[in-house]
Amino acid sequence: MAEPKQGAGRLLEVDALRGLAAMAVVLFHYTTHFATLYAPATRPALSLPVGHFGVNLFFIISGFVIFMTLERTREPMDFVVSRFSRLFPAYWLAVLLTFTITHALGLPQKLVSAQAALGNVVMIHNLFGVPHVDGVYWTLEVELMFYAGMFTLYRLRRLDQVHLALGAMLALRIAYHLGQRLWGVDLLPWTLYRILIVQFLPWFTLGIATYLWLQHADRTHRRRAAGMAVAALLTLALTEGLGMGLLALALAGAVFAAASGALGVLRLRPLVWLGAISYPLYLVHENIGWSVLLRLHAAGIEANLAVLLTLALALALAHAVHVSVEMPAMRWLRQRYRQRRGKP
Repeated sequence: MAEPKQGAGRLLEVDALRGLAAMAVVLFHYTTHFATLYAPATRPALSLPVGHFGVNLFFIISGFVIFMTLERTREPMDFVVSRFSRLFPAYWLAVLLTFTITHALGLPQKLVSAQAALGNVVMIHNLFGVPHVDGVYWTLEVELMFYAGMFTLYRLRRLDQVHLALGAMLALRIAYHLGQRLWGVDLLPWTLYRILIVQFLPWFTLGIATYLWLQHADRTHRRRAAGMAVAALLTLALTEGLGMGLLALALAGAVFAAASGALGVLRLRPLVWLGAISYPLYLVHENIGWSVLLRLHAAGIEANLAVLLTLALALALAHAVHVSVEMPAMRWLRQRYRQRRGKP
C-alpha cells in the first residue's frame, strides 16, 4: 500500500480509512472465515461476514494514491524506489514470521514448504504456481500489476490519457463477462486475464477518478473523472450485479469524503495509528491469527476472548514490524537512493 500525501503532509483521513479497511478484513478472517474453515465448537457473539470488502476499499485507495504519486514523480526510478521500499522489506519479514510461527504452532492444510516460502519473496509467485505462505498475498500480486500498468502509462507520457486506457480495459471486462455468460468462452487466457487484472480494474478506476475530481478543478479533468467513475460503476453492476455497483459507489464515496477532509473523525490518534500499521497488520494477521485461535480454542479459551487476544497479538505484531522494519527500511533505502543520485 502506498502512503498518500497532501503537500508535505499525509492525508490522514485516507490513511485512517485504509486502517479501518484492514481491520474489517482482520475481523472477517477471525470470525466468519475462521468459523467456516475450522468449525470451532463455539463461535464469537459478533461476526463480520462483509469484512472482506475491505480489500475492495484498499484497491480504490491504491488507485487514488498511486495516480497521485505518479503525477508528482519527476524521474522513473523515484517511483520504483518509493514502491519497493514501501512494500518489500515489511513483506519479506512477514513471510518469514508467518512461515516460522505457523509451522511452530501448526495450521492444518495451510502450511507450505520452505522452497515455496522462498519463492514467495518475488510477490508475484502465484503466477508461477507457487503457493502463498499466507492467503492474503493474492492482493499484493494485483497491486503490483496495477502499479506496472500505471508506470507504463507514465513512462509513455500518457498519464493524461488514463481515461482512454482504463475505458478500453473496462470494455474488455464487459466483453469477457459476456463471452463467458453468452457463449461459455474465455476471451483471454487465464494468466493474461490475471496479469491485466481485468476483474479488479473498476475499483482502481474509481480511486483514480476520485483523485482527478478533487485535484483538478478544470472542466476537462472533471468530465473525464465523472466518465471514468460512471464507466467503472456500470461495469461492476453489469458484471457482478447491482449490489456490487452500489457497494462500489458507497466505498468510493467514503474515499472521496476522506480525501476532501470531510471526515475529521478519522484524524483521531487511534485511527491514525491504525492507518500507519495497516500494511503490516494486513500481512501478518491471517495465518498467524488462525494458528493462535486454534491453540486458544484447544486450550478451552472462550471464543470471544480468543478473538480479542488474537486481535491484540496481531496489532502488537504489526506495530512491531512497522517501527522496527517497515519505517526504518523505507527511510534507509530512500536515503541511500537520494545519496547515490546526489539529491538532498
